[in-house]
Amino acid sequence: MGLLTGETLGPLAVAVAIFLLLVDLMHRRQRWAPRYPPGPMPLPGLGNLLQVDFQDTVCSFTRLRRRFGDVFSLQLAWTPVVVLNGLAAMREALVHRGEDTSDRPPAVVYEHLGYGPHAEGVILARYGRAWREQRRFSLSTLRNFGLGKKSLEQWVTEEASYLCAAFADQAGRPFSPDALLNKAVTNVIASLTFGRRFEYNDSRFLKLLDLTEEGVKEESGFLRQVLEAIPVFLHIPGVAAKVFPGQRAFMAQVDELVAEHRMTRDPTQPPRDLTDAFLDEVAKAKGSPESSFSDDNLRLVVADLFTAGMVTTSTTLAWALLLMILHPDVQRRVQQEVDEVIGQARRPEMGDQAHMPFTMAVVHEVQRFGDIIPLGLSHMTSRDIEVQGFLIPKGTTLITNLSSVLKDETVWKKPFRFHPEHFLDAQGRFVKQEAFMPFSAGRRSCLGEPLARMELFLFFTCLLQRFSFSVPAGQPRPSDHGVFGVLVTPSPYQLCAEPR
Repeated sequence: MGLLTGETLGPLAVAVAIFLLLVDLMHRRQRWAPRYPPGPMPLPGLGNLLQVDFQDTVCSFTRLRRRFGDVFSLQLAWTPVVVLNGLAAMREALVHRGEDTSDRPPAVVYEHLGYGPHAEGVILARYGRAWREQRRFSLSTLRNFGLGKKSLEQWVTEEASYLCAAFADQAGRPFSPDALLNKAVTNVIASLTFGRRFEYNDSRFLKLLDLTEEGVKEESGFLRQVLEAIPVFLHIPGVAAKVFPGQRAFMAQVDELVAEHRMTRDPTQPPRDLTDAFLDEVAKAKGSPESSFSDDNLRLVVADLFTAGMVTTSTTLAWALLLMILHPDVQRRVQQEVDEVIGQARRPEMGDQAHMPFTMAVVHEVQRFGDIIPLGLSHMTSRDIEVQGFLIPKGTTLITNLSSVLKDETVWKKPFRFHPEHFLDAQGRFVKQEAFMPFSAGRRSCLGEPLARMELFLFFTCLLQRFSFSVPAGQPRPSDHGVFGVLVTPSPYQLCAEPR
């Protein structure tokens, strides 16, 4: 076979260039459709990938919003994207047009991580019958948790006692609370999914936490964005395994825990937890190809609940404690309310919320100010829709800039400051705000919201009932600026926990 010569190479290069140009033009043709949202001019092949700072996407989107308005478009390689900003656009798209905007873009990366072609879990699953089935199952299992044994509230309250004991072990010395918060919140999820809690020094538990953290970091990397935008790279053998080792190892751990459950499951007894309940549904669905209850899907549902339930709540609690050491006056007011309503003798209960307006305002303001999932999870249009007068074609990825609502200068008095009075009326009563949407909105709002609210209130009040938190002597005052990734986490900090 002869080598390619300069004579044949030239025309070939031109042909490839023309082909790529035509493909690029085909993908950006919708930009020329009437009333398509405006946006920056994309580069051939790359689109706007180089015009978005993936280390601080929110800041990039804020600048683009000033130029193009609340609804603007991007081209990420060959993927058309529309970014929604502000309460009006968000409610119109997610709530009023919920049926048409609840799909998810195909998560191409996951298909290459060995998750199975039909296994989608519940968080990233495409909108349809299987997703509805899994969401219904997850919600009802969360609601019915305990199955004749302990209620979920009891699990959380008990875990809060273990957490307080671990804080007390620090004996007032400076420490970073992140690892202990992760362990406590993960144990609540473990009780739900695996019917058990782990000791905080359990080696298997520590490995699970490390892998979860590693997987979250892999999710937020620039490489992940590139592979989703240009999935052809995933067909190179070994790329997915090399890029996402943490996620693969985490799934192997989940598989082990599920396999143990399968071995110890007694079908004559009530389910011990969500995994048992799912295994029962898999048994019932045998021979029904339409059912979404399968072994592949079990591992994904468990992994979804485990990772989403752990990292979001523990990160919010880390923000809560940081903000208490930065605002000791707010901390004292919360403690005063805790002392008046609960006292020191009994554990906090969910029923106490109704009598603790200031504490409720603080918990909500922590979520608003921390703004830990500023861009939510991507949606996709399942048919042509209109939002704020713009036409968005079917198959367009929607990015919901939740930060633009939580920090909206037209809604909040001090959007970029920690200010619990955002959630109090003139009489000091707690008030809900329509622009408070850290859990997103519509059909795809976070299914773990009730559990997260319970954990935030019970863990937070238990900790402030038992301890006073402060900046360690001799250390500089920590920053309240977050570190941007998949989640916005507080900058690393230490605190001292003095028993009250």
